[in-house]
Amino acid sequence: MVVVPIADGSTYAPKTSPADDGPVIGAGEFNFAVAFLDHGHINGQTSGLLGAGATLRAVFDPDRSRVDAFVANYPGTQIASSFDELLADDSISMIASAAVPRVRAAIGERVLRSGKHYFTDKSPFTTLEQLESVRKTCRETDRRYFVYYAERLHNEAAWRAGELVAAGAVGRVLQVVNLAPHRLSKGSRPDWFFDKRAYGGILTDIGSHQVEQFLTYSGCNDATVNFARVDNFSNRDQPGLEDFGELSLTGDNGASFYTRVDWFTPDGMPVWGDGRSFILGTDGSLEVRKYVDPGVQAPAGFILKADSQGVERIECVDQVGYPFFGQMILDALHGSEIAMSQAHIFKAAEISMRAQLLADERN
Repeated sequence: MVVVPIADGSTYAPKTSPADDGPVIGAGEFNFAVAFLDHGHINGQTSGLLGAGATLRAVFDPDRSRVDAFVANYPGTQIASSFDELLADDSISMIASAAVPRVRAAIGERVLRSGKHYFTDKSPFTTLEQLESVRKTCRETDRRYFVYYAERLHNEAAWRAGELVAAGAVGRVLQVVNLAPHRLSKGSRPDWFFDKRAYGGILTDIGSHQVEQFLTYSGCNDATVNFARVDNFSNRDQPGLEDFGELSLTGDNGASFYTRVDWFTPDGMPVWGDGRSFILGTDGSLEVRKYVDPGVQAPAGFILKADSQGVERIECVDQVGYPFFGQMILDALHGSEIAMSQAHIFKAAEISMRAQLLADERN
């Protein structure tokens, strides 16, 4: 399988980590297909499922060049003649998709009503109306609508931070701060990337990653949006692009959150974004460096943990693995909610969209 270098965030697909436990099921026990390859994140979704033991059955996209590129990465994948062919195949348990964001919900509802689980790239929705419709469909079909919040689920340092917090390493979490710069790679982006109606706005899009991390690390089930702002500072030739966003939340347990999301990773940075999380607790703190140790090493992923015993650097690359994918497969098979609850998935998207709406009202 071809893995894109970490300098390109739009198509980056992490390898299976040596720390992964391996397949959670046997060959052919959980079959999936992929469809609508508009975003390169489909490679990360696919590699994660394969690493956990899922069997890739088929691929569909109306653009044959995208299909051919996918099959080159995953040789032997059957090419479906239509999306309906995948929906009608009873041997397929899940369809993974990275469609244009504004149509992800509609595609997902078709998948759910065909009796299959859905695994979509983030953001899973672009409007609150889409969210409510999908909530209803999930209840009616008893199928899961999973989301690839990759900045935690496919990052060993971010995942390990969640394990440390859950184990009580910093006590009660009081605040989370996420910094999430991204590389624009302007010349390689498709037209829909610059159409706000298509991607929903920067807080709906990149912001959904950050809100999901806050809910996880803080243990909140909900949050109030205190402040939100978006702007286009440096790309006036693309008026539909928001290249900067920020928001502040207060969780239902009192924890606070701030995040900055942007498209200003400089060309000299060896990775697509110097993503960091700062987690403050009553008994200690964590600084999570997800992709790079600036000026020292790239790629890199580590945590700086401080508590009453001192300061510890915890290396995470090839040390943690990506447990989410195996947990998701088992959740789909058994109706459990170990990987991520459906309520959590929807709430992360809802809060990010509410923040986007507040920011839009300011403009």
